[in-house]
Amino acid sequence: MPTSRLDPIDRKILAELQADGRMTNVELAKRVGISAPPCLRRVRTLEESGFIQGYHARVDSRELGFEVQVFAMVGLQSQAESDLSAFEQRCREWPLVRECHMLNGEVDFILKCVAPDLSTFQSFLTEQLTAADNVASVKTSLVIRNAKDDPGVPFDVLEERLSRSA
Repeated sequence: MPTSRLDPIDRKILAELQADGRMTNVELAKRVGISAPPCLRRVRTLEESGFIQGYHARVDSRELGFEVQVFAMVGLQSQAESDLSAFEQRCREWPLVRECHMLNGEVDFILKCVAPDLSTFQSFLTEQLTAADNVASVKTSLVIRNAKDDPGVPFDVLEERLSRSA
């Protein structure tokens, strides 16, 4: 179901759920202007098609004692597909790594990491990340503060683009 096959109601459903994934189906149906049974069918179709990948609570890492957030830029010795996949799998196994993105350019991967304190992150960095197979370099940047953290996509931009192409 490519984006062009999403109708305005599907896009409204996605926008509403992105803003508040906890609302009831009845409330969602009311907000998008349809009755509850077809709304639920549409949500299930969006889930099955992969447009909705899950529902999560956004937790405050600092309130939970994870005071340190770091971005780590990782360069690998080899960029063969098997080596890239092996590194990605390794990242999935490290609990402190919360996000892993492969990039093009000078850096192969950027990792978003959290830790309760600097010494815990330093231990992870020296004993696991830099010691991992195929890792050639790691540069880190400590997050001072977060100015914006909006998950998902800007639906208003999508709607504007679609209205121009119609």
